[in-house]
Amino acid sequence: MSVREITSVEILENILEREQVFILDVRNESDFKDWKIEGVNIDHLNIPYFELLDGVEDIIEQLPKDKEILVVCAKEGSSKMVAEMLSEEGLAASYLKGGMKSWSEYLYKTEVYRDKDMKVYQFIRVGKGCLSYMIVSGEEVLIVDPARFTNIYKEIADDEGATITHVVDSHLHADHISGGRQLAEETGAKYYVMKSEGAVFDHEPFEEHEIIEFEKVTLEVIAIKTPGHTPGSVSFFVNDKLLFSGDTIFVSGLGRPDLGGKVREWAKDLYTTVYDKVAKIADDVIVLPAHYADFDDEVNQQGYIGEKLGTIREQNEVMLNQKEDDFVEFVAQSASTETPPNFEEIIAINRGVEDASVEKQQELEIGPNRCAVHHTH
Repeated sequence: MSVREITSVEILENILEREQVFILDVRNESDFKDWKIEGVNIDHLNIPYFELLDGVEDIIEQLPKDKEILVVCAKEGSSKMVAEMLSEEGLAASYLKGGMKSWSEYLYKTEVYRDKDMKVYQFIRVGKGCLSYMIVSGEEVLIVDPARFTNIYKEIADDEGATITHVVDSHLHADHISGGRQLAEETGAKYYVMKSEGAVFDHEPFEEHEIIEFEKVTLEVIAIKTPGHTPGSVSFFVNDKLLFSGDTIFVSGLGRPDLGGKVREWAKDLYTTVYDKVAKIADDVIVLPAHYADFDDEVNQQGYIGEKLGTIREQNEVMLNQKEDDFVEFVAQSASTETPPNFEEIIAINRGVEDASVEKQQELEIGPNRCAVHHTH
């Protein structure tokens, strides 16, 4: 039997359609436990590759006979070899093209919002839990929290007949490398981030740009000097309709304030953000975060990750009627979980203090995001 190559696009389609998928993951047990392809109808079996060097006969009884087996490894080579061994035993087998590296880097676009003034697209990095956005108005485009794969944003902007003129980062990300500075350099756009985040390269500081206007869009920078996740975290309130909340508010949680080693101090700032700044925003405003924890739980019927602020308030008890001391204690306890892998080195790259090759960037980004208080993966 022949072995089929499966792409990340096909896996995503299976997840969206909630189809049954059986994955034989041949990475080390620790890597598998840390991070894997997830979906409501995905079944896993983890057998490290080195245990299969002499053949797959010993695991045949653990594998389904009536469905295709998708073999997954870190970069592709091992999974292709195991898939071929399964095929020789008469089983239907396939392997993930590019391995988990390709799954980590795959972005897909979905429409979030449209009216006479603007169109908004969300880019979901489904293997990483990262979200970025494109706001199109007239012939101009603003990008929010871009991933390092800058070509996708440029290609979509070209398709829209528009030019990327503004790029914004809500904060210096800890779990992935921002494409903000690179995208601005490639397009001539202005790149904005809070000066207090410590970037050492030229940028437009939000301290001097509390409002960004272009075409028929007004972007208001909120949470100035009321940080939570990092000292310079901000959110973006667009046309009084959309709140791009960065890592401050998620569909089902809040940003973790412990990455700077000042968990209680920053938790108080997060309390001020939630109960002062955000409390003034109407319930019908759509919240669009920079991350999510569980795709199946958080993707809505329209196909994007986001929710009305009123619904988030109702479902998130820490945002309603909490005293500051209780809030700080809850956040401190919830945040005492495993930190994002390599977060100090990633932040240093995003700050411009360190450089890294593409291969190094890929290596640093492998694994899940862990930027939400509620995140347990």
